Amino acid sequence: MADTPMQDEPLSLRTNLVNWLFTPLYLLLLFSTIAGYIAAIELSNRPYDLLLTERARHLAARLDPRRPAASEAALAQARQEGLRGAVFDAEGRHVLGDPALPKPRPRDLVDAEAHLHDALLGEHRMRLLTLKLPRGHALQVAEPTGERLTLSRRILGNIVIPQILFILIAGLAVWIGLKKGLEPLERLRRQLARRPRDDLNALDDSAAPSEVRPFIREINELLARLGESLEGQRRFVADAAHQLRTPFAGLTAQAELASREAGEGPLYDALQRILEGARRCSRLVNQLLALARNEPQRLATAPGEVLDLHRVARDAALRWAPEALARHIDLGLEADGRRLPVRGDEAALNDLLDNLIDNAVRYTPAGGHVTVRLGYAGGGEGGAWLRVEDNGPGIPPELRDKVFERFWRQPGNRQPGSGLGLAIVAEVALSHGARVEVEGGAGGRGTAFVVTFPHHAALDGTRA
Repeated sequence: MADTPMQDEPLSLRTNLVNWLFTPLYLLLLFSTIAGYIAAIELSNRPYDLLLTERARHLAARLDPRRPAASEAALAQARQEGLRGAVFDAEGRHVLGDPALPKPRPRDLVDAEAHLHDALLGEHRMRLLTLKLPRGHALQVAEPTGERLTLSRRILGNIVIPQILFILIAGLAVWIGLKKGLEPLERLRRQLARRPRDDLNALDDSAAPSEVRPFIREINELLARLGESLEGQRRFVADAAHQLRTPFAGLTAQAELASREAGEGPLYDALQRILEGARRCSRLVNQLLALARNEPQRLATAPGEVLDLHRVARDAALRWAPEALARHIDLGLEADGRRLPVRGDEAALNDLLDNLIDNAVRYTPAGGHVTVRLGYAGGGEGGAWLRVEDNGPGIPPELRDKVFERFWRQPGNRQPGSGLGLAIVAEVALSHGARVEVEGGAGGRGTAFVVTFPHHAALDGTRA
């Protein structure tokens, strides 16, 4: 099986900046710690080495290899004071003192200067000093390095801890600075997220930093090109639908006339199929025209008027009553008679109601019922609302988000249609600032479409 290529992780600007800013700080802390450790060792060794040298010279003045007893006593007293010592001859052989001390290095036996170095005696690290004595002998003393290490750690702590605190404070300042510095991009993201999907107006770059303005200008140019492309597409759909409307209407009329004169037989059946296809094409053309007519951009430029949703819904129910009766479906309107003002376009609201009722009537079996309900949600959450409910087969919850997509139809659906009716409903609701939702019908059967309009100050509760 071929390997699936790994997708690159999305690049985070904040992460990238943090990496570039914090990496030098971490490297600075590392190098500073190493340098501080070396300096701490140097500073802690210097006073102890001076003291060790003076003690070794004081001890050397009391030693005389010709007087072994007195020399041994002086070495024993020095050991009690924490200083181990031994005397070696010119060949490096042990003469007096602590036999555990290593013999001096050859150059230490030759040079007259005192030599210092570290060595490990058993499990303890010692500081060794070799001092020349008269007659070719040499004194080697050893001192534990515990106090030196304690002092060096203190010095290192005094160096490193402030640096760590400084880097932590600097890191916090950098993080806050990045958050503040990237705030214009975050505002731009929120501005884009709040926009309706059809809003292609230019973004405002007046409050943006100079580094972000070129980016915003490029977005605005892209939005302008996209708007021109969509407008051309809308004009094409509207013009094409308008040009097709008359031929299909003529074809439908001719097919109806021919079918009446053909009588029974194969020709009649063929004409009926032609008539059915012509009607479906006419319906598709009409819906395309309705979709183009109800584009939110077009409705946004038209001055809306205050309409009574109760009257508009009542008229729509009356228009569809004959179709519902022909299908043996009970179509009803439930409202308390309250005037429900909404601001908008009456033709667009008629398209919304026609498509909702048509959708409910076509998918409800004979003997079923379709109900149009009206009410008022309240000024805080919304204004007038309408609910078109049926007891048909319903829509599965996992598919309800797809029903407003253009040309989408539920799998297994055999009802004639183009998949544009609910897309028109969504466009009209969007252009009116309304919210449309899909719910299950009463008792878990059927489907209910609920459209909630914004609150209107004219809703005064008077009777229609």
